[in-house]
Amino acid sequence: MGIISSENEKTGHGYLAFFDLDGTITREISGKALAVAAYKKGLMMTSDFANALWLSLLYKLSIRDPLSIIASMMNWIKGLPEKSLEELSAAVFREVLLPSVYSNARDEIRFHKERSAKTVVLSSSISFICREAVKSLGMDDAICTEPEIINGYCTGKPSGAFCFGGEKGARLAEYCETSNYDPSETWFFGDSIHDISALSIVGHPVCVNPEVKLRKTAIRKGWDIKQWL
Repeated sequence: MGIISSENEKTGHGYLAFFDLDGTITREISGKALAVAAYKKGLMMTSDFANALWLSLLYKLSIRDPLSIIASMMNWIKGLPEKSLEELSAAVFREVLLPSVYSNARDEIRFHKERSAKTVVLSSSISFICREAVKSLGMDDAICTEPEIINGYCTGKPSGAFCFGGEKGARLAEYCETSNYDPSETWFFGDSIHDISALSIVGHPVCVNPEVKLRKTAIRKGWDIKQWL
C-alpha cells in the first residue's frame, strides 16, 4: 500500500496531521528534481529527460490525464538498481528539496508535534523521497508511492496503485481506521485539486498556496487557505 511504517493503535499521539509533500511542504517538485539529477549523473538518457520535461509541462497545463502522466514519468527508472535510486533520492532531498521547505511548513509540523499529533507525509512521491522527508523533518510516518522492485532493480511501475487523486483519500481513510483515529479530528494540508479526496475526508482541511481550482473549491466549502513562504 505504500505505507512506510505505521502503528495499529494510538501510542501517545492525540490525533493525526497529514501533509502533502510537493508544493505543500516543499517549493520544489520531487519528480522533476529527481529527473534533473538523474540526467546530470548519467542515469537518464537525453530522450527520457526531454520526455520528462514535456510531461511536466503537460501536467502543469492540465491538458492530459494526470495519472497517465505520472505513470509515464516513472518509466525512466526501469532497470535502475534500487540502491542507485535510493542514493539519488537521498541526495536530491538533501540538496534540492530540503532547502526549498517552506518555513511555515516547518512551523506547522512543529506546532502539531508539540500537541502530540502524529505527523504523516501523504504524497504521490516515491517512498525513497518520502523517507528522507520523514527523517529530515522529524515526522512520524509516510504514505506514498512505492516503486516496484524485482531482484534489486526497478521495474518502472509502482507496487500497487499510485498514491494520487482518489487513492490519497482512500489511504488516508484506511490509515485512520486501522490506527483508530477519528477523521473528524484529523488535519490534512494540500495544495492541489488532486488532493480534494483527502481534504474532503478530514475535519480540518487546509489548502496551502492553492492552485486556482482548489482555491475556488476551498472558498465555496469554507476550508482554511494558507499562504506559506
